[in-house]
Amino acid sequence: MTTAAERKTADFWFDPACPWAWMTSRWLIEVQQLRPVDVRWHVMSLSVLNEHRDLPENYRTMLDNAWGAVRVCIAAAEQHGEEVLGRLYTELGLRFHNQGLPQNRETVTAALVAAGLPAELADAADTDAYDEALRASHKEGITLVGEDVGTPVIAVEGADGDRVAFFGPVVTPAPKGEAAARLWDGTLLVASTPGFYEIKRTRTAGPSFE
Repeated sequence: MTTAAERKTADFWFDPACPWAWMTSRWLIEVQQLRPVDVRWHVMSLSVLNEHRDLPENYRTMLDNAWGAVRVCIAAAEQHGEEVLGRLYTELGLRFHNQGLPQNRETVTAALVAAGLPAELADAADTDAYDEALRASHKEGITLVGEDVGTPVIAVEGADGDRVAFFGPVVTPAPKGEAAARLWDGTLLVASTPGFYEIKRTRTAGPSFE
């Protein structure tokens, strides 16, 4: 039997618009079936992260459109509890990435309904009423990991018990079975290594939603 002390918690910050965060999240879902780990879902925003940066026009257009989904996620968490974020993110991600649907109000509304949430939450996409809470959630994650990264951000327990955060792991496609479990074990290993900061190589493949 797994004791409470043996269970681990992974804090995961996501922006629903990001395909790389989506694949990392599906890896964590797989890990939950294989290791004693609980995932706490949090919202971060690529729009917030990049709002004052000089970016290509097409990427700026994508970021302008990405405000809607993160605002809806924050509204859902505030009105119905943070525990709804995991299932809402799943429904958004399936539509945005696996199905390739447009990241618009119609798609967000369908995701809300599928997640058992009121369709009216889609109204939050077009208001800044939840932006203060959105920025606070974003800041919580980015403060742990630093400004020179994006999404996903994952935080786990380090050697001294403090939360250690990393950007990633960035994988394509998301590992399954024992491969997923080994990657989790490795994540805990590097988190427990004082002074560890980065492993990286150039991506040679795009997102694969297998």
